Amino acid sequence: MEETPAISPASQDARAKRNVMILVAAQAILGSQVAMIYTVAGLAGGMLAPNACFATLPISLIVIGTMTTAPWLSSAMQMLGRKTGFFIGGFGGVIGASISAYALWKGSFPLFLLGSYFTGIYVSAQGFYRFAAADTASEAFRPKAISYVLAGGLISAVIGPTLGTSLADMFVIPFLGTYFAAIAINLLGMGLFFFLDIPTPPRPVAGTPTGRSRRELLADPNVLVAIIVAMVSYALMNLVMTSTPLAVVGCGFETETAGFVVTAHVLAMFAPSFITGHLIARFGVKAIVSTGLLILAAAGAVALQGVDLANFFVALVLLGLGWNFGFIGATTMLAQAHSPEERGRVQGMNDFLVFGCVAVASVVSGGLMNCSGGDAQTGWVSVNLAMVPFLALAGGALIWLTLRPED
Repeated sequence: MEETPAISPASQDARAKRNVMILVAAQAILGSQVAMIYTVAGLAGGMLAPNACFATLPISLIVIGTMTTAPWLSSAMQMLGRKTGFFIGGFGGVIGASISAYALWKGSFPLFLLGSYFTGIYVSAQGFYRFAAADTASEAFRPKAISYVLAGGLISAVIGPTLGTSLADMFVIPFLGTYFAAIAINLLGMGLFFFLDIPTPPRPVAGTPTGRSRRELLADPNVLVAIIVAMVSYALMNLVMTSTPLAVVGCGFETETAGFVVTAHVLAMFAPSFITGHLIARFGVKAIVSTGLLILAAAGAVALQGVDLANFFVALVLLGLGWNFGFIGATTMLAQAHSPEERGRVQGMNDFLVFGCVAVASVVSGGLMNCSGGDAQTGWVSVNLAMVPFLALAGGALIWLTLRPED
């Protein structure tokens, strides 16, 4: 096991910045498969599923894979290091894309769901890139490190949906080329992890602090509200994004147009990351999280105004921006609310709960979109109205934390 070396305060952020550069590249290259697969998975599911109501179930299985992987993968990283955990994620992506490609060739919906689950193992590992960026960073650099790593998604936003739609018809079997590309991306991108320099936390010995239990962590108002905001921000983003390709195509636009809308959305998710950390440092994390929730509400309001192409673009851009402020803010809140020995416990719990909500949102998304009315427009309205109670929950939690007297 690697020992944690003693480093001077002056060199701490130098190492952190090097790690951030590597993680930005991983987010950009390996992360492109997520946008790519999300763009086509619902359409491929509609082609393979026995019932249109199950079209988005492959996306749900990706999220379920992410949710169920997070606790054990976080523990594995605590014991074996970030590098090992990220390799596990990359191999999960290879296996998932391979099974999905074989499922498309065989025309098997159950196999496609299995492949989607394994893809979720990669997505879970990618979720820890943001926490890994904070591991070696000073308190002052931490929100910027998290923000910069998520900014790597800006490149994946351009690469992913473009590859997803351009390769969809490369073979006689639709979408097969997309999954072949995902295999290649994983195999090539994993080489980046050899260059990471993040020490493995020392294993606790008798008498040393082990940190709070999960129950005690959830009793901490800062931890609790950070998790609630992350759950709501990510779940609502997924709820709407999952249905977007189906809504765009269902309202008479081309599959390529759906790809452009998703690209604009993912760009809006990650482009602000270059400044989000600076905004948090200047205005405070609560102000940025509040702004994110308000922007998510604005996204739903625009979507409810109609199904013109402009409505789709504006709503999805606002959805991405709201997610960015809400999720980066929540991640920063969480990173500031626990000690190093609690890292594996709280981060695994956080991502289990976050992606559990995302899994529910993706299942509900398909049902609302395809089975709540007679046409795509009615389904799209139902999807966006479903945002209201959850925004109220997150907003209420944040107000409670703000008004609550400091301990």
